[in-house]
Amino acid sequence: MREYSPDLTPQWKRARPVPEVPADPELVVEVAGTDFCGAVVGCEAGTVTLEDRFGKRRVFPMEPAAFLLEGAAVTLVRPSRAAAAPARTASGSLAVPGARARVARAGRIYVEGRHDAELVERVWGDDLRVEGVVVEYLEGVDDLPAVVAGFAPAPDARLGVLVDHLVPGSKESRIAASVDGPDVLVVGHPYVDVWQAVKPSALGIAAWPVVPRGQDWKTGVCRALGWPENTGAAWRHILSRVSSYRDLEPVLLGRVEELIDFVTAPA
Repeated sequence: MREYSPDLTPQWKRARPVPEVPADPELVVEVAGTDFCGAVVGCEAGTVTLEDRFGKRRVFPMEPAAFLLEGAAVTLVRPSRAAAAPARTASGSLAVPGARARVARAGRIYVEGRHDAELVERVWGDDLRVEGVVVEYLEGVDDLPAVVAGFAPAPDARLGVLVDHLVPGSKESRIAASVDGPDVLVVGHPYVDVWQAVKPSALGIAAWPVVPRGQDWKTGVCRALGWPENTGAAWRHILSRVSSYRDLEPVLLGRVEELIDFVTAPA
């Protein structure tokens, strides 16, 4: 019969079990033994995907004690289905569970075209419904001064406008400069088309192609990337690769957030 031998190791010297922590979305951890620190953006098949503050993503195996949470070693485990539900909207705002759409405000946000409107809806749709903000598209900004005059912005009905290719010397910049008033805000991004506001990394390409002047830009992009020259199908593919604000360029994020803040500000 084997003789019992008690463990005489002092309690403070005994190895402590490493706690298991669910890899919930947005949880920020460090990878033990490295200088990589990031937020959880995905978890599947025994691995976790982390994104650092520069937008770089890396995949790590969820091995025991492989991560640090507030300096202490932890073992990441797959979260429960309930815990895995996004705590934030696609725009990065805190989600409001069960929130109903607010009655539409008198204020509006106008964008240039359908693709712009669909991209804004994709990322900011939940936020806009909670705030009661309607987004409409103009099919170009050539008639913007007349559109603004017809809308008649007021303190309780502010108008925000998002313009493509708003760079010094462009036609768009001259049109935007002709619109003024305390209850209208015109902002824009520098891209030829809103397609370029989607990060190339989201599409698995190195960069957006440079299309020679005189060519239709969207058709030229399809041709350069070897896609069928069907811009409608190309846009559906691009939009399908956008799941959150992380897939968009910061300059567009800032302008849309600015417009939402403007039209929802108290009168």
